[in-house]
Amino acid sequence: MVFTTYRRVNILRSRKGIKIKLNLEFSTMKTKKKHISIGVICFNEEPNVAFAYKELVEITDKNKKYNYDFIFVDNGSTDNTREEIRNITKKDKRVAGVFLSRNFGNEASVQASLDYAQGDAYVCFEGDLQDPARIILDFIKEWEKGFDVVVGVRTKTADNFIMTKVRKLYYRIFKSISNIEVPVDAGSFALIDKKVMNAIKQLPEKHRFNRGLRAWVGFKTTFVNYHRRPRQRGKSSYNLLGYIHHAEKSFYGFSYVPLDIIVYAGLFIVILSFIFIIIYLSSFILFDQKIEIPKLILFSIVLFGGIQLLALSIIGKYIQVIVEETKARPVYIVEEVVKNSFLEKNKSI
Repeated sequence: MVFTTYRRVNILRSRKGIKIKLNLEFSTMKTKKKHISIGVICFNEEPNVAFAYKELVEITDKNKKYNYDFIFVDNGSTDNTREEIRNITKKDKRVAGVFLSRNFGNEASVQASLDYAQGDAYVCFEGDLQDPARIILDFIKEWEKGFDVVVGVRTKTADNFIMTKVRKLYYRIFKSISNIEVPVDAGSFALIDKKVMNAIKQLPEKHRFNRGLRAWVGFKTTFVNYHRRPRQRGKSSYNLLGYIHHAEKSFYGFSYVPLDIIVYAGLFIVILSFIFIIIYLSSFILFDQKIEIPKLILFSIVLFGGIQLLALSIIGKYIQVIVEETKARPVYIVEEVVKNSFLEKNKSI
């Protein structure tokens, strides 16, 4: 961006009037381009790495107002994902490779890419290419309007009918029980400003759910709707158990409703038990009905035993989170980093 200014104006007087002589010394002042870091999350994405890079370059080349760097994070892949990333780093100095020592989970990949991002803004992009890269240009437009967080919202996905319904149900349950305002149908695909990046990096917790953290830190937020594409190459590493584990992180990390349910359920059962005892004793006193002790004991054991087991399980999950935090282990361990030209300038990384 170039601004033109003048530096000196001379005004001369003459006998016939006022003669104005403008002595303009023009100078140009170039402002430094802002920088956008794009984190690409990969796990066993060997067939997609090159295509992800190509698509990102094609899209970012359409907006020359910014400089870009691409941070590919390999989360302990068992295929040749790492070699594919290496090949790209050799061709393009804007590409960095961050290789984790093993698979620490999707949230660790996102956090690693965020930690190594040094731009004025950061975009999280999944290496499976289901999120269209062209939406990044829409993210940038909203960022230019002054929004600090721009979140992609999936209005349509390529999942099968059952998974689509399960996802929608999860998002709506999470929103209803969460202690923060979390957008429904929104994944990790988003743009965040540098001040949001710094705020998230300062959060010390190890049991991370980045979508929740992104909402928790606040800042001015807007949304961009898009259709999520079907996976064209490779196979998803997520299964039903993986989704359940991911859901647990969000529930126990950002909601105390399960504990509240235990409290209110316990209170309700105590009241119900007193009513049942009163009715049972009344029927014995007033109507001379025989009390069947074995059935009463069996019913009580099964009922209260099940309630206690459920309550202990929920409390145990929260204790598990506490234990993980007190261990203070890092979210991930980096085995190797292939720096790009931008990271080379930041010696602290």
